[in-house]
Amino acid sequence: IGGQMAKRVFFSFHYQDVIDFRANVVRNHWRLKPNRQDAGFFDASLWETTQKQGTMAIKRLINSGLEKTSVTCILIGSQTYSRKWVRYEIMKSFRRSNDMICVHINSVKDKFGNTKQKGYNPLSFLGVTYSDSGRTATLWEKNSNRWTKYSEIGGSASYQINPVPQQYRGKGYNFSKWYSVFDWVTDDGFNNFSEWVG
Repeated sequence: IGGQMAKRVFFSFHYQDVIDFRANVVRNHWRLKPNRQDAGFFDASLWETTQKQGTMAIKRLINSGLEKTSVTCILIGSQTYSRKWVRYEIMKSFRRSNDMICVHINSVKDKFGNTKQKGYNPLSFLGVTYSDSGRTATLWEKNSNRWTKYSEIGGSASYQINPVPQQYRGKGYNFSKWYSVFDWVTDDGFNNFSEWVG
């Protein structure tokens, strides 16, 4: 029968936004809908256990969480942009060709009824350059206004790709130019989220 299969979504967020309840509003809104499709995300207890086991365990957890997903949704709070593992999740999503969307969540009331100013978009601090041949991509991250190569995936910032179209060769791109950004409250995420992940 017709109708589009719901996409499997990986949620990337800073755990402080779970404690403050904002991230939960987005992650759990599916429960209030019919025909709920599973969404890929980790609960805090799994995350905390893995953190004690070190960097490789965290990477494995993220990599397994991304499997079978086609969209990564970055929930933007106040400090999301600076979080090491959010950056890893975004870079890994880019390398596996997940579509990405960003959703500002500081407009969501926390458990005390407070909202905050919008946080920085994490995608503004990440990017990619393509070689002149178009066969090599190099990942970059911005820290303290300096761009440095991002080598957390496989130990190298550069990797081989199928050649990109001519217009991209020899150029660099900020991820924020490529992916949509929404606000959960002002853009009515409860009713529109399924369209955003399209």
